[in-house]
Amino acid sequence: MAEKPKPKPTPDSTRRSEKSRRAIYEAALALVGEVGYPKTTIEGIAARAGVGKQTIYRWWSSKADVLLDAFMDLGEQAARAAGQETYEIPDTGDLAADLKLVLRATVDELEDPRFEIPARALAAEGVVNEPLGVVFITKLLEPQLQLYVKRLRSAQGKGDVRRDVDPRIALELFVSPLAQRWLQRTGPISYAYTDTLVDYALYGLAPR
Repeated sequence: MAEKPKPKPTPDSTRRSEKSRRAIYEAALALVGEVGYPKTTIEGIAARAGVGKQTIYRWWSSKADVLLDAFMDLGEQAARAAGQETYEIPDTGDLAADLKLVLRATVDELEDPRFEIPARALAAEGVVNEPLGVVFITKLLEPQLQLYVKRLRSAQGKGDVRRDVDPRIALELFVSPLAQRWLQRTGPISYAYTDTLVDYALYGLAPR
């Protein structure tokens, strides 16, 4: 009696979907860095990723949504590389040291071509494309800034920061100058620069 043929293994749709998603992220970030946001299209992303256009539309409604998820994925990868499942600003009890550590990591990220090239393209587009700017600020930038708010509030609770200080404004003392220098290329960014920003923000400019 002939043996029955063994059933073929069922394709792993989850693995295939994740592979496609990863290819789409990489294609989207590469394209926006190469041709800019206006010339980046769903069709172009699909062609570069080697997937059908409908595969993208199954998961996202626009190229802005694709790029937002791609950027968030970059952040998640960085967190995993640092041994964290979700990114949080350290709270060791030493506020200055914690802020300096995070800003040094930010310098590394800003100088990484994988992040820098598409980030510059999107930042430039966000200035003239208000809807895009609002989406990226609301969904990507502001959640990251709220991590600083959380850390500064913790410092307030321990008496390391005055209780009358607004953490959302205070964080701009060291975050905004770094962003401006990077975006406008008004000077080099370095660990020494961000360490100084933290010192000036926390200890002020008056003689001590």
